Amino acid sequence: MTAGHSHYDGHRGLPDEAALARLATELYAEASTALAAPEHVATSAVSLGTAAASPDFYFVGPSLDVAGPPQRIDGLALDTEAIRRDFPILAEQVNGHPLVFLDNAATTQKPRAVIDRLSGFYAHENSNVHRGDHELANRATQAYEEARATVARFLGAPSADDIVFVRGTTEAINLVAQSWGRHSVRAGDEIVVSYLEHHANIVPWQQLAAQTGAQLKVIPVDDSGQLVLDAYRELLTDRTRLVAVSHVSNALGTVVPVREVAQAAHQAGARVLVDGAQAVSHLPVDVQDLDADFYAFSGHKVFGPTGIGALYGRSDLLDSMPPWQGGGSMIRNVTFEHTTYQQPPAKFEAGTAAIAQAAGLGTALEYVDQLGRANIARYERDLLEYATGRLLDVPGLRLIGTAPDKAAILSFVMDGYRPQEIGPALNDVGIAVRAGHHCAQPVLRRFGLEATVRAALAIYNSQAEVDLLAATLHRLATRRPQR
Repeated sequence: MTAGHSHYDGHRGLPDEAALARLATELYAEASTALAAPEHVATSAVSLGTAAASPDFYFVGPSLDVAGPPQRIDGLALDTEAIRRDFPILAEQVNGHPLVFLDNAATTQKPRAVIDRLSGFYAHENSNVHRGDHELANRATQAYEEARATVARFLGAPSADDIVFVRGTTEAINLVAQSWGRHSVRAGDEIVVSYLEHHANIVPWQQLAAQTGAQLKVIPVDDSGQLVLDAYRELLTDRTRLVAVSHVSNALGTVVPVREVAQAAHQAGARVLVDGAQAVSHLPVDVQDLDADFYAFSGHKVFGPTGIGALYGRSDLLDSMPPWQGGGSMIRNVTFEHTTYQQPPAKFEAGTAAIAQAAGLGTALEYVDQLGRANIARYERDLLEYATGRLLDVPGLRLIGTAPDKAAILSFVMDGYRPQEIGPALNDVGIAVRAGHHCAQPVLRRFGLEATVRAALAIYNSQAEVDLLAATLHRLATRRPQR
């Protein structure tokens, strides 16, 4: 951990990993006993009962003893205990158990530095931006524009002027669809997306196709959840105007080879938009190296506030695009006969900005860079490998999405259970996961499913938490209902 980093010491402390390990051991032992006596089948699909646990949990360092000696991840320059202390919410308890937050693909938790930045803005800087000649307006404007510069550095953008603040990835994609798309796509043109996409990277293009008469084409995926690149290249024609793909699948964790996708698209004369919502907290991102024309992400997926995100666009594209909303901030001059607009990025930021949220986002990205994105990727890769092995040991559990290159997302189903039954059962012992279609129905249906359970890991998750997840799933396996 970088020297001088602030840590949070809540009044309840953080959960003792030894306590998590004891709970996991109890659940695993009970599951092992039941598996040895298969005639015992529970009648309830979701009731787990009350597992023994100490009422006081303090984070005293890793102490894991579920199946032999603790499994350590060595050689990384990260102090996971110190990182966990940075996140106040990890001191929460759920149903009498320490919170184990594995719903990080839906949103990430916020470090104390981000929480303090939001509070500090409202306490000392609160004003509107770009509009006042007083001290607070100057402070707010500086905070807002410094955050924009931080985003540009984080993405490897050539200029801060290439960064448009939006509410999140969804708004960014809609902005491109309704500004660049309405300006550039015509009847008979083609838009290419993939089976991996979140609905937010499907629906805006469907709407654009309906508005313009364009055709939507879909890149298939193989049984592991990887794009079939040969089929993708065959989809490209001289009528292809845009290829829109996720950098990382939110449902399966597949890492898409964006550079290779972009190269083929550009050879066909098409532009490339990348949905980076699930990538920015897991992987180093350089939009110039990826050769993306547009790159979008959401702040709340990368330890920042909700209600803020960013769109990177190539400067020539942003210059050529018309505004997609009208109002204050984005205008240069207004008469009843004619309006002239600001240059990008202001041209796309109508109305009062999410100023505090932008400042908080800048702090979140600085926090990530302080940890080191390569360090985060390495730690999460090893934790994912560990978690994959533990979950595959659960009887009747099937992982969905097994691409060799994955981010730290585990999507699975279990024999005898609906995903919507497993989620509440895990919640009984304080484990937060997502059960459902994850706003990615097409790719789940590609695998014959309507829903999965998704455990999404982050930098503050530990092997002890993975062991508790696996032990609880083992226990469920022994109580599998007969339907």
